[in-house]
Amino acid sequence: MSTITVVVDGLSRQGRHAVALSLVREDGDPLPRWEAGAHIDVQLGNGLTRQYSLTGSPARQDRYLIGVGLAAESRGGSRYINQQLRLGQRLTISHPRNLFPLVAASRVVLIAAGIGLTPLLAMAQQLEKDGVAFSLHYYVKQRQDAAFARHLLQPFRHGYGEILCSDEGHSPRHALPEALHAPEPDARLYLCGPHGFMTHLQQQAQTLGWPADRIHTEAFAAATPPPAQSSDESFIVTLASSGASWPVPADKTIARVLLDNGVDVPLSCEMGLCGACLTPVLSGEADHRDTVQSEAEKSASHQQIALCCSRSRSKALVIDL
Repeated sequence: MSTITVVVDGLSRQGRHAVALSLVREDGDPLPRWEAGAHIDVQLGNGLTRQYSLTGSPARQDRYLIGVGLAAESRGGSRYINQQLRLGQRLTISHPRNLFPLVAASRVVLIAAGIGLTPLLAMAQQLEKDGVAFSLHYYVKQRQDAAFARHLLQPFRHGYGEILCSDEGHSPRHALPEALHAPEPDARLYLCGPHGFMTHLQQQAQTLGWPADRIHTEAFAAATPPPAQSSDESFIVTLASSGASWPVPADKTIARVLLDNGVDVPLSCEMGLCGACLTPVLSGEADHRDTVQSEAEKSASHQQIALCCSRSRSKALVIDL
């Protein structure tokens, strides 16, 4: 995978629990173009790789801007960035890729919670540039928690942004945005935030008449993993390129078995959120446990499996590696 060396050119506090990083190329060249909804993989100094949405204006090529919330359940990534990263530090990043793109629409409703604001803020900037009507609704517990508030509340010509605070009576369970109540025929809805937040908003939106195919989501935390089940039996994974096969026991992921046997696996989030390790399935029945693929993709004739979290319903699985 092609990578880019960048330097941390700016660090700023965003609310009480997040920071913003401004990244510039070490060689001074422009960064690759990107579209709203895109993210990059960031190789951190503690040996971890994590993915973060790009935010701000997609038109800028001189720097990338990302926001990172300090997660209470951090496995090292957000804690490292919030507590150890320093100005001038070099990082290695991937080229942008987009699993959460904007789709053409006459009006767009954007609803975020927590650091899920970052891709939707980039979408607002893009929609403003394109002259598409939009509204951006950002839920936080308290106003002091809001990240990128100055960007969100700037005067837009084609839309507006607002901060909705639970302690002021505007929680997503008790105060839905007015824009959600009257879906237009050609409108689109984008949701980004914790899994429970998005599940609730999806259910509410569909109750209010939003068609499922006009609701787009991206999670910033994995769904709570199911407890180990007796159905999680061992199966055989085979590489199509070499014919090499190994058993995958109930307590190991496909990715871990492949890595233990010297097979290079492109891991990033390791929770089924980012799509970095999606690999075509050539035979066998996948047991999909990722949140990055839609139900249609998981049931398509040509499927991909997330090696970091998914398993096999069949005794053997052949993958395109």
